[in-house]
Amino acid sequence: MAIDIKVPQLPESVADATIATWHVKAGDKVSRDQNLVDIETDKVVLEVTAEADGVLGEIIAEEGTTVTADEVIGKLEKGDGESSSDSDKESDDSDSEDKKSDDKKSKDKESEDDESKDAKDKKESGSKQGSGEKLDVNVPQLPESVSDATISAWHVKEGDEVKRDQNLVDIETDKVVLEVVAPADGVLVEIKHDEGATVGADDVIGVVESGASGGSSSGSDESKSEQKSDDKDDSKSSDDDGGDGEVAGPAVRRLLGEHGLKPSDVKGTGKGGRVTKEDVEKHVKGKSEKSDSDKSAVSSKEQAKQSAASGDRDQKRVPMTRLRKRIAERLLQAKNDTAMLTTFNEINMKPIMDLRKKYKDQFEETHGTRLGFMGFYVKAVTEALKRFPDVNASIDGDDIVYHNYFDISIAVSTPRGLVTPVLRDTDKLSIADMENGIRDLAVKGRDGKLTLDEMQGGNFTITNGGVFGSLLSTPILNPPQSAILGMHKIQERAMVVDGKIEILPMMYLALSYDHRIIDGKQSVGFLVTVKELLEDPQRLILDI
Repeated sequence: MAIDIKVPQLPESVADATIATWHVKAGDKVSRDQNLVDIETDKVVLEVTAEADGVLGEIIAEEGTTVTADEVIGKLEKGDGESSSDSDKESDDSDSEDKKSDDKKSKDKESEDDESKDAKDKKESGSKQGSGEKLDVNVPQLPESVSDATISAWHVKEGDEVKRDQNLVDIETDKVVLEVVAPADGVLVEIKHDEGATVGADDVIGVVESGASGGSSSGSDESKSEQKSDDKDDSKSSDDDGGDGEVAGPAVRRLLGEHGLKPSDVKGTGKGGRVTKEDVEKHVKGKSEKSDSDKSAVSSKEQAKQSAASGDRDQKRVPMTRLRKRIAERLLQAKNDTAMLTTFNEINMKPIMDLRKKYKDQFEETHGTRLGFMGFYVKAVTEALKRFPDVNASIDGDDIVYHNYFDISIAVSTPRGLVTPVLRDTDKLSIADMENGIRDLAVKGRDGKLTLDEMQGGNFTITNGGVFGSLLSTPILNPPQSAILGMHKIQERAMVVDGKIEILPMMYLALSYDHRIIDGKQSVGFLVTVKELLEDPQRLILDI
């Protein structure tokens, strides 16, 4: 019975793939779940395994062929497939000496099969010792509107012992970082997707063997490496180019051929010493630069200067994280889709600083949190939004959407980039509640624990560049919001008060707004209201 060997389902956004390496040839015996062929996409390498014990009857798609999902690339004959081939040989061979040689070959093959069977039995018995149930490590359900994610960092490697609920891997979306934990105590026996791979919800990215220990899994790891080396030896003996296939994909081999190179000529930086296109291009570029330098008649002194300078001019190229790409998209969207304008003012921070100095210890004892400046900022912005509803609105197509609630986004700097978690219903919060909420969001942002719900929404944003020493800036809108308030460094300056020069702690305010919905009068009025409330904080408490 013939079984079709098909290309598996390709990752999302991948249209086709390339046959990279066949590990067996037509006529070879194969075992169930044995890796037959590697299929290479521009993102990952997929392994196609045998569905049953049998013989590889036919290879339809050779190495280097471009294939698509579910395309038939070979045929697998169930069973040993020896009886029919032996009868054909007997009917075709008329010479008795040929028959004897065939019988001898058959016996040799049988003995080899027996040896391989014994080795397989030993491997199976070895792997069963101390082994438990194998559990898949799956990608969790992704947030709504997120179609895929990226493997950010594996915290363990193959063969490591793991504990139940231990964080194994971080998976990054363009909004949040998800942690995937171990389903049980045991050993991580396989990592199916390395760091940087794109995965979808419920994809299997690893396998944990429950109840096993690092020692018991080492035997299976050794047998796996022995089997891989055997497969490599078989592929080398059957095909002169087989060794190249192990260290370079078909696209890379074509590029090598164009420049008259062999994989051994190029130092591979990919996984397992695999040669990448970048390695080939770097090698070719290095050769051309060397040739040019040999031809040029440059003095030895100038050559020394050039080599010294080039040693300090190296580069490092790393891909953007999903969060950084998302930030770039939204900032570019704000610049292109809004009529953004910025207006400025300044605040005398002395009244708030005096109030804070007087009550900060009592405030911390009463409410269990430190009295900072952000609570005052949020309180003043909330009161100003009540008086200027257009600043709290947004544009949706040809409509203006007025929000009758007050959700303030607080810009937080994290190791992964700038995020804007939302402090909700600020009109119902006291300054103590605001300080507690802002502190919790900042800690979650720093630790990568922010949830999607905490990141969505928000009608207005406050960003405080002053904590980094910024004296003045023009903040960019956070779409679909219509305005953002930038707070800055508090710096003592000479100011004229009632005809006298005084040294006061002053801070610049910057309000960027969408001029399509907010006019100059409203923007300036909003900013002056924030200024007046902060310069007279008793008005915040009295709500006047």
